[in-house]
Amino acid sequence: MPSDTVLQQHSGEQAFGLRHGALSPLEVLAQSVSTIAPTTTPAMTIPLVFALAGNGTWLVYLLATVALGLVALLIAAFARRSASPGSLYSYATASLPPSVASLSAWALLLAYVATGSSVAGGFINYANVLLRTFWGYEAPGVVLVVGVVLLAAWMAYRDIKVSVQAMLWMEGISVACIVLVLALILFKHGLHIDRAQLSLRGAAPSGIRLGLVLAMFSFVGFESATTLGAEAKEPLRTIPRAVLQCAVGGGIFFTVAAYAEVLGFRPTGMELNQSPAPMHVLSQQAGVAVLGLVIDAGAMISMFACTLACITAAARVLLLMSHRGLVHAMLRRTHVRNETPHVAVLITAAAVLLPALVLAARGVASADIYGWMGSLATYGFITVYGLVCVALPIRLRRLQSLTHGIRWIAVAGAVAMLLAFVGNLYPVPPAPYSWLPYIYLSYLLVTLISGRLTAA
Repeated sequence: MPSDTVLQQHSGEQAFGLRHGALSPLEVLAQSVSTIAPTTTPAMTIPLVFALAGNGTWLVYLLATVALGLVALLIAAFARRSASPGSLYSYATASLPPSVASLSAWALLLAYVATGSSVAGGFINYANVLLRTFWGYEAPGVVLVVGVVLLAAWMAYRDIKVSVQAMLWMEGISVACIVLVLALILFKHGLHIDRAQLSLRGAAPSGIRLGLVLAMFSFVGFESATTLGAEAKEPLRTIPRAVLQCAVGGGIFFTVAAYAEVLGFRPTGMELNQSPAPMHVLSQQAGVAVLGLVIDAGAMISMFACTLACITAAARVLLLMSHRGLVHAMLRRTHVRNETPHVAVLITAAAVLLPALVLAARGVASADIYGWMGSLATYGFITVYGLVCVALPIRLRRLQSLTHGIRWIAVAGAVAMLLAFVGNLYPVPPAPYSWLPYIYLSYLLVTLISGRLTAA
């Protein structure tokens, strides 16, 4: 282990006031699993991608798996050398100029906050699906959004260990039910290939490019285990393992789920993107209708778990930003008894709540809140992932341990992130998706200018 790694890890343990070594390898994995929220992809994201890519949905997810698998290899290489609460921001500060490093911090913070808002919007959909089923009425979206964010904030405020344990159980049960339904769908259709999907019948290249950003939203946050660097046991081993397991395992799950869902919806006469609860429909097709309700409940709980994971991760990024002088010193405080960044938790929870609350109050559909905020979040993650692809080769060259393999993986990862971003600028998507890249770039410009003014 390089000496600078030891110093960085130990200083982080002493300085940040978090609960050192509290989380087992399984609990560290739970943080990343809950942030990618695998249940939400078959329930909400795959139908949105299908609306763009049609029979090419499985290919979109395969391409996303390859692109983010490359980034996962680089993040894991960083995570073997450094552990801190700042996640990808701390990796960028180790190699990149201060202005670029601060840009990565603000991009990552926006990414986690927007993801939290997105899944809080998704929570509205599945909470009301269950309310209609059992009680025949729907609750106001505003009430549901406030409830899910406040409960998640309370758990993040109280105890990180309780939080990740809850996330692990929530996701595990719902994913197991989805896997069973998808397996039954594939079995029911027999051992043959779906030629319409494999030949990409009706799928346009423009739809595949536009679908790629939404598909990447299924993966974003796979690296959030890196925010637990000060709280994980043996972080230099457990964190990189969790990152790779989430990226690769999630990619396989999403690709198979996309193929099976498109196949399973064909006999229904309904488009996949037209159903508010697609896994419920597929459960009926598979002959296990009771699992549809279990999955709907699991999807609702998964939205909550992801909200909790995003607040947990964003608060720790904000904590490190405070230690680096990017935000007010008050945000570096940690709770004496709970050993959580309680002030940062409250700020990030408010930031998660505000967009979803405003959109819900204006009557925006929950699926649109999910899609709009999810796409905005993806731009933040793409930015940080691309910067990691630049930062790692610089870091390793300084340590005289850069290999040709790492160099080419970094180049391929950076190109993939650039193409994903540019591919959503042209062809121009319909509004409001066409506005989101420019809203995001304006946000980065404001943070860059404010940072320079603060430094001056």
